[in-house]
Amino acid sequence: MATTSTDADAAASRTPKNGFDRFFEITARGSTVGREVRGGLATFFTMAYIVVLNPLILGGGVDADGKSLPIGALAAATALVAGVVTILMGVVGRFPLALAAGLGVNALVAFEIAPEMTWADAMGLVVIEGVLIAILVLTGLRTLVFKAVPTQLKTAIGVGIGLFLMIIGLVDAGFVRRIPDAANTTVPVELGLGGKLTTWPLFVFVIGLLLTVVLFVRKVRGAILIGILGTTVLAVIVEAIAQAGPSFVDGKPNPGGWSLNVPALPDKVVDLPDLSLLGNFNVFDSWSRAGVLVVIMFIFTLLITDFFDTMGTMVAVGQEGGLLDAEGMPPRTREILLVDSVAAAAGGAASVSSNTSYIESASGVAEGARTGVASLVTGGLFLLAMFFAPLVQVVPFEAASTALVLVGFLMMTAVRQIDWTDYEIAIPAFLAITLMPFTYSISNGIGAGIISYVVIKLAVGKAREVYPLLYGVAAIFVLYFLRGPLESLVL
Repeated sequence: MATTSTDADAAASRTPKNGFDRFFEITARGSTVGREVRGGLATFFTMAYIVVLNPLILGGGVDADGKSLPIGALAAATALVAGVVTILMGVVGRFPLALAAGLGVNALVAFEIAPEMTWADAMGLVVIEGVLIAILVLTGLRTLVFKAVPTQLKTAIGVGIGLFLMIIGLVDAGFVRRIPDAANTTVPVELGLGGKLTTWPLFVFVIGLLLTVVLFVRKVRGAILIGILGTTVLAVIVEAIAQAGPSFVDGKPNPGGWSLNVPALPDKVVDLPDLSLLGNFNVFDSWSRAGVLVVIMFIFTLLITDFFDTMGTMVAVGQEGGLLDAEGMPPRTREILLVDSVAAAAGGAASVSSNTSYIESASGVAEGARTGVASLVTGGLFLLAMFFAPLVQVVPFEAASTALVLVGFLMMTAVRQIDWTDYEIAIPAFLAITLMPFTYSISNGIGAGIISYVVIKLAVGKAREVYPLLYGVAAIFVLYFLRGPLESLVL
């Protein structure tokens, strides 16, 4: 009798309290509205740095016409798209997963794709990529593509992107610099200026990086954002005293100046968001300007960079919250992936690069979030952040780059999942990881990894271990690397 009573009590405790509870399955997943709100807040403060970082990464690039995107408009659009797609994830996916402009993908857009075409063309490719992912989800082909690339090679791609982000951060902060007369020396780069850390901006970067690392190690929630903000405050104080100025003055280099933004108090903190970048994309002109082969490779690289990160993030967050089924997949997987693909296209349509799921969502799950209600909270806070875009223009690269270095470390930790004793996968993984930062190209690293993997498997008589689809991918990358000679033959 006691057992029957206990079962009845347990069933009653899982009964939805109202329609809102039933729709989001709050009680059914063992959560409460209070936990969801706390989880949504934790996720936002853990990943809010992207509102600062994404504009600085995209704003640091120039397109083929020498044009750059305005920082303030980038900040507003970054917050808007993140807010809308995260709320969409909450309503459609009903999963505690937040989305925003993807790190790694934005670097690819800014430093590889945009220089080959206009910004509108580059963002058009992001839209195409998002549409393609949506088609893959709706047709079930996404699972096939996911299986084609070996798991450890996917891991290596993520690690390589992490190192690529780190080198971007170190170079943008001026901590690592190209040697002007590198042609006359065996060393192409150096530490600071002349091998020394002698400038005020570098001092700010070093202090900011140490601050961020200490906060992170001490498990302070929102450590990356706090690190950026704290370093920015220090930068404003230092600039007010030292007057380092910009890195270029009257067209002449000022090695001791700030890399991008000169930190100074803004005229206003809150302003109506500048949404002028919305809809500034073109899906047609890039094909004639950059060439069909180059465009196809860019789209493929965007897709593969965005594609696998989402699958891993979704499963990792679900595992953290105990939300996976017997096959290791979360509830409403198809809806989650579909929202993610819509987010990718929406990011391109708003000129802020592809939006994707964030592993930082795990911080909200750690606070008790189990449903889409947490995503509603996080998305609402991103929408509110739109009105604080003027603050972004205060942040110098020296402050924001601290986040790139730490994010690079976090992505690097996955390297332990690679079996370095198995040369058949270890060598392709090594090439993928190292060539991304050393050639300043994500696509070069992915291509080298896939081609070497296929060649090695063929050489050792294990051709059947390679998915047929991967042979086609490797062939496309071969054409990509040979595009110089091929273009000379055609032209």
